[in-house]
Amino acid sequence: MMHGMNSRNLIASLLLLLATASLGRADQFVLFDVTFTFTQEDALNSKPNQSHYYVRGDMLNPLRPKDWTAPVDYRNGTVHLRLEVLEKPAGDQPTSWSVCYIPYKGQNHGYGCIGTGAYATAGVHEKDLSMTTFWQNNDILWDQGIKEMHLVIKDDHNLHAHKRPDPEKFFPTKVRMTLIQVSKGAKYDPAQVPELQAAKQK
Repeated sequence: MMHGMNSRNLIASLLLLLATASLGRADQFVLFDVTFTFTQEDALNSKPNQSHYYVRGDMLNPLRPKDWTAPVDYRNGTVHLRLEVLEKPAGDQPTSWSVCYIPYKGQNHGYGCIGTGAYATAGVHEKDLSMTTFWQNNDILWDQGIKEMHLVIKDDHNLHAHKRPDPEKFFPTKVRMTLIQVSKGAKYDPAQVPELQAAKQK
């Protein structure tokens, strides 16, 4: 009788382990999902830095992990960046955004940034990026968590848009930007972000 109980317990434990492993392969969370219009006036008056849109407070997912290294390893995973350009001045001027992680605690420069890459037209632009290869990713103490995000509008030569002699080619613009953090070994699963699927179907 005892042997049978042990077998059943072992099978139950194995099933639980398999279920947990399956969940782990698709472990992800939305760090932020913001829609905003950005004008030349906004870029000139943003503080403390011009051409910056600040994602702070309740604009960030309040359930984001404090420690990005454990028990789930997001630090060595990937980030899925989705940029939906809703409105853009005519002329197809190449535009980009630097998307900077601002930690609670950093070292050296104290922050790191990924980039959207240059885009010339409205529409949806998506990419998956490694969390271990982007600019200054090692300047962030990932076990201390992320405090806020800074989105910086630039041209395709890394010049802040407000410094351009032709700002009318960049402003006003309206975008929706979403960052989904995916754990190490997992792959981005769009089915887990139904609000983006709904937007795609509109």
